[in-house]
Formats: sequence, structure tokens, C-alpha cells
Amino acid sequence: MAPESLEELDRVVHEPTRAFVESTNVWQFMQTYGIEDYEELIRRTTTDIDGVPESGVDWFWDELVDYLHVEFFEDYDAVRETETRSVETASGERETFDGPQFTNWYPGGELNAAHNAVSRHAAPDTDVRNQVALIWEGEPGDVRQVTYHDLHEESNRVANYLESVGVETGDTVGLYMPMVPEVASIFYGCLKAGAIVVPIFSGFGVDATATRLADADCSVLFTGDGFYRRGSTVELKEVADEAIEQARERVGDGVEHTVVYDRISEARCASDTRAESDASRERDDPAASLAWTDRDEWWNEAIASQSDSYEAKSLPSDQESMLLYSSGTTGEPKGIVHTHAGALVQAAKEIYFGFDHKPGDRFFWVSDIGWMMGPWTLLGNHALGGAIFMYEGAPDYPDPDRFWAMIDRHDLTVFGVSPTAIRALRKQGEEWLEGHDLSSLRLLGSTGEPWDPESWQWFYDNVGNGNCPIINISGGTEIMGCFLMPMPIQELKPCTLGGPGLGMDIDIVDEDGDSIADTGERGYLVARDSCPSMSKSLWRGDERYVEEYWSRWADLWNHGDWAQKGEDGLWFLHGRADDALNVAGRKVGPAEVEGAAMDHPAVNQAAAVGVPDDTTGTAVVLYAVLEPATEPTDDLRDSITWTVGEELGKPFRPREVLFVDAFPKTQSGKILRRAIGAVYRGEDLGDMSSIENPAALEAIEDAR
Repeated sequence: MAPESLEELDRVVHEPTRAFVESTNVWQFMQTYGIEDYEELIRRTTTDIDGVPESGVDWFWDELVDYLHVEFFEDYDAVRETETRSVETASGERETFDGPQFTNWYPGGELNAAHNAVSRHAAPDTDVRNQVALIWEGEPGDVRQVTYHDLHEESNRVANYLESVGVETGDTVGLYMPMVPEVASIFYGCLKAGAIVVPIFSGFGVDATATRLADADCSVLFTGDGFYRRGSTVELKEVADEAIEQARERVGDGVEHTVVYDRISEARCASDTRAESDASRERDDPAASLAWTDRDEWWNEAIASQSDSYEAKSLPSDQESMLLYSSGTTGEPKGIVHTHAGALVQAAKEIYFGFDHKPGDRFFWVSDIGWMMGPWTLLGNHALGGAIFMYEGAPDYPDPDRFWAMIDRHDLTVFGVSPTAIRALRKQGEEWLEGHDLSSLRLLGSTGEPWDPESWQWFYDNVGNGNCPIINISGGTEIMGCFLMPMPIQELKPCTLGGPGLGMDIDIVDEDGDSIADTGERGYLVARDSCPSMSKSLWRGDERYVEEYWSRWADLWNHGDWAQKGEDGLWFLHGRADDALNVAGRKVGPAEVEGAAMDHPAVNQAAAVGVPDDTTGTAVVLYAVLEPATEPTDDLRDSITWTVGEELGKPFRPREVLFVDAFPKTQSGKILRRAIGAVYRGEDLGDMSSIENPAALEAIEDAR
């Protein structure tokens, strides 16, 4: 069902019906405040309009609290306060900031994000107390459902455990867990107790995990014995143990208590016909199967014995809730600090308006708890009393229809996934969709990287059946949400991100920081104002925070993406600005080269990297994954090179086109382009512990 030509994609593909538009939450919001159309909606929520008291960023974020029924234990004194702060910059001089860099949202207020997401829904007099909060499927096929009442009680036990081992408000707790329902209990238990959650991707190896444990100075770590991936068990505790010791060498102290969830042994015992005493013996003697120390406790021993009653702490609005790490392109990972109020309100806003939350929704976003989208999914849906779906394993195990089967089996209504994952599934063929009824889906979602038009169209036609809008979002760990996201009332073209999120005052600027959004030119995506979920700062100080995000232009947040706004008002992204390939003085984003290459009918996926060149300074090298049954030939290389040159111009024609069967990816499906470039250039790869398929790196080397 691929389109006949790229020209066909330069048109509106999705047109919501009037009935659908009028059923959406965002349309209802517009009617409440007399807002006529989308353009006015964005203007009213981001701009102070003369003569219109119900307008502007402050009005919107204030109104949103009541509109979404966010509960504060103590009312806030103002929507926000701007703090004046003196920071030593990279040049060694001190600079005073009194703009949006350091904004305190909802000052004077007190609340708890976990109270809003769990506790209030589990009260005896609520309608959702016994409704499902979480549906889980393990890779072997085991299924569990957790109600709000269940989640409330188990998160209370976690909070009581944390207090029993001396964790206090503001202490950090590591979450290095398999994707099992208990991650939600741990997450909310930490928030209830005032601890700062430090989610760590379960696919990280020793070094990456140790770096985060040491930087955050976690005294407690929740982990598991392992998890299932592609039919095999992945040992987790062994990595955790080594990471703890490595972190201890760096900082002198560290994790004192490790709680181990027995995912593998539990699953084996559930399916094993051997005597129960065998399983009991293994649990009673952990050393029989796992290395064990005095700091280790099994989940059932540490948590089950705790009381299921706990009163969530009343915390200041700006109390730290999470420490999320963003690797960036170079240097040590950045510890990004989020607050109870900011993370809660932003995530709830985006699920309610952008993903049009309805009471019967079952929301599935493919993500590990260690990535921003994991906590975002939990907080955003549970703040509204919704149900989420969680999956443990690989997207193509035991067959490439695993996602389609789960959507069908569990009547999922919202499905979010990365473009890379869809490209890989598209390569497997449409026949894997046959026999699966995906009619329960209402909306599709995506994030992580730019789309190519063909894959976007394939997703829309085949998974969404040609009627589900693709809510393609972009923001980041730094803002615990989205700068850009379509509203479900909008018409959509392939690959678009719609426009600014509600309350997000963003722009496109040139090298001098001047706005060029309305010119149609490509420029830098920036934020002109703060939002409640914007990082409070970085964990290890303000200096790097200012340098990373606020140093290029005065009072503008530099997000690092190329963006462009079309004549019709739809926004598009063109990849990372800091990854730009400067070929003979002309800059192009890798995503543009890749998109041009994927216009060739033989190319399924592409990765473009810049390499040194004596003539042009930088040359483009293109790696390509071909469509099934396509033979790699020199003529095909020439044809792909010609296609790129025709679309982007001769300077950007690849110097080399290299064929591989797969790209190195993270477990969440992102292509490790940095690693591909480093392999070609013969550079140190750095930490590759997050890689899902290490053999792909060897294939990259062999292709060179």
C-alpha cells in the first residue's frame, strides 16, 4: 500500500470527520473558552493578548490545574516566579540570569504526583478503585492485570519499605528493573515517600549503570534477577552487582540496599511441574542461583511484609520527583531534574488533549521505564484514571506480528512506537498483519526521530486502517514532554508534527536568534519561555544546564533540532542540528539524506554519517538496509547515489553506499548513528551497553 510517488505525499492524508473533531477533549476545551480554531488555540495558550484576560502561558497553566482536576494539598500563591541566579559560565565568568532559565512553577503549593496518579483513584468512594490501571504481558505470554486498588496498596508497601531503611525526602532511589508491573509500584512508592526516582534503562551494561548510580548517589536499588528477550533470559542482577561495586569505587559509598524481583525464577516456577519445594529451596538459598550479599533481599521478603497503608507526603510543587539521564552526543550523561508538579501536569495535559484520553482507553507506548516515555506514560494516563499496557519483550518475538497480536488480544486503543520500529516491521511484510483485528485503535503515536514518508503512510494505512491520526510528537527528557505535537482535530500530512503543544511557546530562529518560522525556512527549534516540566536544572549544578540549553542566544532555550513550518502551518523536523553534515560549506541534516535515500524503492532503512574528506571537508557515507529480496549490486549503489543527488543536490551525493542487513539499535528501537559513524572513522565507540544487537556493529565494520 505504498504511495505511487513522493509528490502524492505532499498533500493532506488524514482529515478528521466533523463528528470526530467535536468528540475530542481539545474541541471541548475550545468551546469552553470561546476559541474558534487551532491557530487561535495555540495563540491563546502561549501569548498574552491585549484585551483577552484568558490568554497567555500563565493563564493556561493556571487554568489547566482545575480543568484536569489536579489536586493540591496546599494552594499555590502564584502560577510561577522567576528566580534571579548567578552562574559561573564555561568561560569562567559569572553571569546573572533573571529570565526563563530558572522558573519556579506553582510556588507555595504542595501536592504529590503519586497521590494524583494512584491514591485518590483508589479511595473507597471512587468509580475507578477496582478498574484496571495496568495490563501486562510477558514475552513468554503470561498476562497480569493490576487495579488501582492493587497499585495503591503495593506502592504503599514500597513507601513503607523505603522509610524502614532510612530513605528520606530528597534521597535518590535507583530503578533498574525488567518491564514488569512492579515498576509502577516502585515508581509511585518512591514518589509517595518523597524519594527521587532514578529510572535506569534495563538494557544498560555495567559502565552505563554504574555512572548513573554514582552520579545520583543512590542508597537503594530495585532490580530483578533478569527478564526475557527473544526467547532467552537476560541476567540483570549480575550487571547490577558489578555496577554497584564500580560506582562504589568512584564515589566511596553507594547502594546499601538492593531489592531483587524474581522475574525469571517466578516465571519458571509458574510453568514448572516440579515440586513446589524445589522453588522454595531456590528462594531460601539465593546463592544457589545468584550471587548474594548482605544488602540483597528478595522482593517478596522486603515488600510483602510491609503495611499497605501509607499517607502520601505533601511536598512543595518544585520538590524533585525524578532524575532522568540523557546521554547526549558527547560527555557524561546529563542528570535532568524534574518536579512533582511539572512532570504531573505536563504528562496529563499531553495525554488528555494530544492523545484525546477517554475513560475506556488502553494506552500502549513501546518504551522501557528507563526512558522518559516510561514515566510519561504512567503519570499521564494514571493522573486521568486511565489504563496502560506494558510489554516485556522484543517486538518481533516469536514472530513479527507480536505487536499486532497484542493490540488485538487486549483491545488496545492507543499505540505509540518509534519510526525505526515501524520501518523494521514494514520490512517483514503486510502479511503479518493479516488475521489481526486492529479496529480497537483510535490513535497512533510516534516519537524519537524523523519519519520517512513511505513508512509513515504504511503505518497510517496498515496499522491505523486509514483513519487513525498519527500523533507524532517531539520534545525530550529535558522537558518531560513535547514541544511539538499534533492535536487530533488537525488535518495531517505525512511526517508532520502538527504544531506547538498547548502552552509551549516555541519558535524557529536563524543563526542570530531571529524568528524565521513564518518564512518557511529551516532553522533552529527554540523555546521562548519556560513550562512547568522544563528541567529544574541539572543534577550536578547550573553551569552545564546553562551551557547546554541557554548559552547560544539570550533567553532562548536551544533544543538542538532543525525545524520548519510550512505555508499551511504544519511543522516538520529534520533531525539534530548538532549532527549537521557540513559538505563544502553547505549544511544538511543526516535525516534529510536518509529520507532521500529511502525514496529509492530498494531502500528500507538508511543511516547517513559524515566522514573527513580532503576536497569537501566532510563527505557523506550512506549505509542502507534493502527491501526483502533485493540484491546488493554496484548498479544499485549508483542508483541510490543518483537518487540522493537528484533530491538534495550533487554536493550531498554519498561518497560511498554500503549495504548491511541491520543497524545497531537500542532496545527502544533507536538507530545508534553515532556508533555507525565512529566505526567507519575508526574512533572509540565509548559505552555501547545500551545496544540491542551487538553483531550489527561487526557487520558495519565488515561493510566498510
